[in-house]
Amino acid sequence: MRFCIIGAGAIGGLVGARLALAGEEVTFIARGRNLEAIQADGIRLYHPDGREEIASSVHATNDWAAAGRFDVVILAVKAHLVPEVAGPAMASLCDENTVVVPMQNGIPFWYFHGHGGELAGRTVETVDPGGVVKDAIPASRIIGCVVYPAAQLTAPGRIVHIEGERFPVGELDGSKSERVQRLADAFVHAGLKSPVLDNVRAEMWLKLWGNLTFNPISALTHATLAGICEDPHGRALATQMMREAQAVAEKLGITFRVPLEKRIEGAAKVGHHKTSMLQDVEAGRSIEIDALVGAVVELGELTNVPTPTIRAVYQAAKLLDRTMRDSMVAVRAVPLS
Repeated sequence: MRFCIIGAGAIGGLVGARLALAGEEVTFIARGRNLEAIQADGIRLYHPDGREEIASSVHATNDWAAAGRFDVVILAVKAHLVPEVAGPAMASLCDENTVVVPMQNGIPFWYFHGHGGELAGRTVETVDPGGVVKDAIPASRIIGCVVYPAAQLTAPGRIVHIEGERFPVGELDGSKSERVQRLADAFVHAGLKSPVLDNVRAEMWLKLWGNLTFNPISALTHATLAGICEDPHGRALATQMMREAQAVAEKLGITFRVPLEKRIEGAAKVGHHKTSMLQDVEAGRSIEIDALVGAVVELGELTNVPTPTIRAVYQAAKLLDRTMRDSMVAVRAVPLS
């Protein structure tokens, strides 16, 4: 299969390298030093066990029109960057059979595509203001995907895979199509775990349940996952946010297959790990707060479910993000000695 990956960051680089090493044809849409490094040397991938592999067969370009057309286009940029890349340039990568696989955390722009009920087709304004992305990418092209692995782009063209291999996929209407099975088979052939789901939204909520909680708390407090879970105040705050989110999800017909306390214990077992949002704050990068947290507040409003704790944390994190951008600063914990 021919894969185009928009974005050669941690997750895009990991997926693209694994697919290329398995023999798939992979092209990255990238820019800057990352583009130059991939064009010169391919992608250098460091596995969790310390092994190093180089995916030297990958292609990379910043010329969308010249890239060609593909069987699969993977959107591997952060949620707030999707509106920048969805449009005529992305359409040039697609033929009539191309599928688009968004790989963003949080509530996706496609959430109400094929949803059914009175909210079917609705735009999630927090994620996709004005429905720009929803209108640019036909619902018929989309296959949902939940991203579990952790990875880091440590230098241009250099990906460190920390842990995890699960990329569950599913049609938005829950059907078991030939195309979703082909996609899953390609991922599995690349050594990834990719079960085909009949309810990709339920799996998305399970992942989001932790992300919407631990990411902003860590960004605001500089606590690690274990630090949040082991502290009584941190654990109480996380528990309240998760209860509110669960109420919203259940109103939308979602059932969690893991109890709340078990989900928290799972986060605690990761140990003193800095969440991706805390890493962004320390690096001075814009934080992915709308898709992870703000969208849940919006869905709470749509379903008449109060989310006061989530809303307060969202507002505090938005203020932090605004302060960082206005002052052009990173926020780090500095040792006193």
